[in-house]
Amino acid sequence: MVMSWIWLALILVATICAAITGRGNELAAATVDGAQKAVTLALSMTGSLCLWSGVGELMEAVGITSMLSKLLRPLLHRIFPGSKSDPRLANALSGNICANILGLGNAATPMGILAAKRMVSKTSPDVATNELCRLVVLNTASIQLIPANVAAIRLSNGCQTPFDILPAVWVTSICAAAVGLGAAWILGKVWKDA
Repeated sequence: MVMSWIWLALILVATICAAITGRGNELAAATVDGAQKAVTLALSMTGSLCLWSGVGELMEAVGITSMLSKLLRPLLHRIFPGSKSDPRLANALSGNICANILGLGNAATPMGILAAKRMVSKTSPDVATNELCRLVVLNTASIQLIPANVAAIRLSNGCQTPFDILPAVWVTSICAAAVGLGAAWILGKVWKDA
């Protein structure tokens, strides 16, 4: 809801400024051009998204996803201790993290929502638990081995080597996840003591 008001304010400010400066025609042209580019970008990303979603389905069918899930379980049990006693939470977390690692953020969302629902405190459902905050951090700063969406955007904009950013993506996503989890852990300790 808040974002709707922010977007409305930005549109009103742009319209008023264009009217005051006499650049209404340029604003209208930019609006149409931006809408056309948005549709082109969405269509070009659709193919890549379908491809990588299909790859994700194949990986699940042949057992690669479950293998990754088993490899991640010890780490997830340390980050999310509640997943030890809740197998459905552990499966949702593993699937969410695996999908994010493979760059399939859209496929990760339903599993992340399921995990978040299972992490909600029964006694105070309006307060986010420390585990839920860590899940949000991991989904926001997810480690990606294959940044499929970014590669699709680069390819649609004429890049001949869309995956040459892999080392930079690996370093930055690992650093972002580590810093985010560290901050969540520290703030969880501070809030508990306060």
